[in-house]
Amino acid sequence: MQWEVVIGLETHTQLATRSKIFSGASTAFGAAPNTQASPVDLALPGVLPVMNRQAVEFAIRLGLAVGAQVVRRSVFARKNYFYPDLPKGYQISQYEIPVVAGGSLDVVWEEGGETRSRTVRLTRAHLEEDAGKSLHEDFHGMSGIDLNRAGTPLLEIVSEPDMRSAREAVAYARALHDLVMWLGICDGNMQEGSFRCDANVSVRPVGQEAYGTRCEIKNLNSFRFLERAIDFEVRRQIELIQDGGRVVQETRLYDSDRDETRSMRSKEDAQDYRYFPDPDLPALAIDEAWIETVRGGLPELPTAMRQRFEGEYSLSPYDSQMLTSSRQQADYFEQSVRALAALLPPADEAARQTQAKSLANWVMADLAAALNRDGLSIGQAPVGATLLARLVARILDGTVSGKIARDLFAALWLTPGAPDEAVDREIDARGLRQISDSSAIGTLVDEVLAANPRSVDEFRAGKEKAFNALVGQVMKASRGKANPQAVNDLLRSRLGG
Repeated sequence: MQWEVVIGLETHTQLATRSKIFSGASTAFGAAPNTQASPVDLALPGVLPVMNRQAVEFAIRLGLAVGAQVVRRSVFARKNYFYPDLPKGYQISQYEIPVVAGGSLDVVWEEGGETRSRTVRLTRAHLEEDAGKSLHEDFHGMSGIDLNRAGTPLLEIVSEPDMRSAREAVAYARALHDLVMWLGICDGNMQEGSFRCDANVSVRPVGQEAYGTRCEIKNLNSFRFLERAIDFEVRRQIELIQDGGRVVQETRLYDSDRDETRSMRSKEDAQDYRYFPDPDLPALAIDEAWIETVRGGLPELPTAMRQRFEGEYSLSPYDSQMLTSSRQQADYFEQSVRALAALLPPADEAARQTQAKSLANWVMADLAAALNRDGLSIGQAPVGATLLARLVARILDGTVSGKIARDLFAALWLTPGAPDEAVDREIDARGLRQISDSSAIGTLVDEVLAANPRSVDEFRAGKEKAFNALVGQVMKASRGKANPQAVNDLLRSRLGG
């Protein structure tokens, strides 16, 4: 039997406010346990919650960015459950009327050697407070409770069950992660719990319209764990059904050490939480003027920028997706494009697109690899956008080859703060200028042909590998400085083909 996987994600996004959603306590990470829990967070008698205006504004930003409806009048509710790190015995959240309704997010990813895309629909996004944290280590067999997180503002973003593979779900999660950071509403730090995903997973026979029974995998705080947890859960459910069993609706946890999900508790329905409107909080009213003020402050959004990159620079959808994976990276790329155009004014549209594609390749390959190797963000790159533009300019104007440029890049990476002129200074100091003079290259070609008659005969007998060997010999003789295209052209001319 062929199976179809059905996945929806619920993402808890910690909003980047300085204070909590209903109190003035700090949200800074890393404080000593229970030093950032105010009387409101602790639910002491007689205290009342007060809404954090910036948390609402961040929710509006998200709603506008995904094309959702920003609800003009939303309501807070009490979600009742009992757990040691929930000091009130309930969580203030939104249930029937959330602040954001609908919307969608465009996702592009690579799978099976193909570039795929999908528009994932969003159900809602609602504001709520976080709970505290249970600590189970170094307490002599007991557990401790840290309430510093209690009351931290969250925006829970719920997708429709539109995703059909773990790879696709990760692509959606990454796109959402990139968006909330792009908007400046979340720092995106998954290790600190600022961005956490719950995955609802079910399977059904291909062609069946009704959904299968879903299981929710809680608190996945890395993209790698998200993919592995979904893959395991899909296998588990299929094997269970094929063995004659049935999937039970439940909440499960992912054990990364064993690479498996395990049962945590039966899945609650809404009635189990006994939702009712919070009597201490009035309805949240958002007027049109506030929405328009927020709209006016939005940056160019990733989707619009991707479309612009594809139109202006003829970049592929995948390249555009990669370059706009963060606002910093997109800004770096565009700054380098402007700097390169100033150094080498493009003669026509084709030249401008060639420059942009060259820079895109450097940003996505060499720069990305160096950043990943050293654990740096692009804002910390030792080679800045204008310095990279100068380096690429020297490739395009024939001063150095791509191989030599990579050696220069590695050297410049080790000297943070190097001025743009350092590119030319390094080229001259090392004697790396590319040889493009046809007479000089012609001399090298003639010497190599005279010294390698066997390779010449093999090429004329139809062996193309012999030609590549001759090219290699010329490049070796020039110590890598000969213009590769000129070498190819002159060799073929000398060999008559």
